[in-house]
Amino acid sequence: MAGGITDTGELYSPYVGLVYMFNLIVGTGALTMPRAFATAGWLISLILLLFLGFMSYMTTTFVVEAMAAANAQLRWKRMEKRKEDDEDEDSSSGVSDSDVLLQDGYERAETRPILSIQRRGSANIFEITERVEMGQMASMFFNKVGVNLFYFCIIIYLYGDLAIYAAAVPVSLMQVTCSVTGNHSCSVGDGTKYNDTDKCWGPIRRIDAYRLYLAAFTLLLGPFTFFNVQKTKYLQIMTSLMRWIAFILMIILALIRIGRGQAEGHPSMAQLLGIRNLFGVCVYSFMCQHSLPSLITPISKKKHVNKLVLLDYILILAFYSLLSFTAIYCFRNDTLMDMYTLNFTNCEIISVAFIRYFLGLFPVFTISTNFPIIAVTLRNNWKTLFHREGGTYPWVVDRIVFPAITLIPPVLVAFCTHDLESLVGITGAYAGNGIQYLIPAFLAYCSRKDTQLVFGSGMVNKHLSPFRHTFWIVFVLIWGFSCFVFVTANIVLSESKL
Repeated sequence: MAGGITDTGELYSPYVGLVYMFNLIVGTGALTMPRAFATAGWLISLILLLFLGFMSYMTTTFVVEAMAAANAQLRWKRMEKRKEDDEDEDSSSGVSDSDVLLQDGYERAETRPILSIQRRGSANIFEITERVEMGQMASMFFNKVGVNLFYFCIIIYLYGDLAIYAAAVPVSLMQVTCSVTGNHSCSVGDGTKYNDTDKCWGPIRRIDAYRLYLAAFTLLLGPFTFFNVQKTKYLQIMTSLMRWIAFILMIILALIRIGRGQAEGHPSMAQLLGIRNLFGVCVYSFMCQHSLPSLITPISKKKHVNKLVLLDYILILAFYSLLSFTAIYCFRNDTLMDMYTLNFTNCEIISVAFIRYFLGLFPVFTISTNFPIIAVTLRNNWKTLFHREGGTYPWVVDRIVFPAITLIPPVLVAFCTHDLESLVGITGAYAGNGIQYLIPAFLAYCSRKDTQLVFGSGMVNKHLSPFRHTFWIVFVLIWGFSCFVFVTANIVLSESKL
């Protein structure tokens, strides 16, 4: 089956697909969620988390529906191409149509129903067997302006992703090593506030240490942008295992501290000023739509795929709630770090040095493996955006210019700021909003129109979203555009107060 395989050439069961989706969604964004919860208040945070989880699930079903429609159109185009080729061969051989034995057993006329092959074939024409990425779906269902807007949105999102990754690793290294070598050993998570100008070691300030680590990170991982890298199966297993160990450790340690009566958190119910960052963090933390083709296509049995996705979202909501509520009740609001793992590098929280270093350096291990992959994805999207039909790029443009414009901007952003909560919030609120809400809604709308035009109103997509009424598409679009306006107005008002 073309495209119906993973990179390792294997199909997997629906439950393995469920685990892969869980691992994809629960990533770096989850580490910034506890602080966002604390700044927005527990009640508003819980309501917004549930609502945005529901919205993300809805748009996920839109993408799955569009994938099925794209598969159907590709399958139909191939059938039409074979029909034309066969007719050309028949006419050139001088044999009349009545003498030809038709393999499918039906009359091949230009007026034949498009779906006649499906009525006779065993495979459903809407079966998802080929991996059709979102860029390809945009090219199939959108006009030229829509395709360019899609690539603009995905490129901005990937830039934000890389900036977050480029800042998270040096921040973690700075916090851990400055605490170890300075006079404030083991005090990262004790509520002590440090300025960037404070000493780290010797004459080196904390901001200098951060930038040195950023330079080392760029020199070590940046060159991968100039080559092709693949995410191996074993690397995925290793990073997933480390992620699970880290998250479970943080939840258990926070619960132990709460159970012993050592909890210091007194979170408020609602803080309206914190909604902007919370919104961006939640959108970023539910992001999976751009990777759904690679996740859904290899699943061997897709009959109940929407139910499995719903189960995944329920588990993720429960997990995010548990992680965030244990955090905001365990630690005071002003002591919660942008990167939640750093709260557990304090000797008072955990006395075992190995666990302290494991949690403190956890983002370093996992993010470092993802950075080259995201960078190569962004580089390839730039190439696709400027690609001309039948044209090729000069060597300098292909091997130097595209990797350079991929790597330099996020590193410059990370050099200027290491405010992870704001980086995650802005990336999620703008580019993430487009990818998670607007693009899936437009894909669902345009794919439905194209499907009805090609196959007729009597043919139903077997993977049609449960939210099949046009109202839901309109609702998502209104919500997405409203979020743009709300977040922008909030930023403008916040800056004007300053």
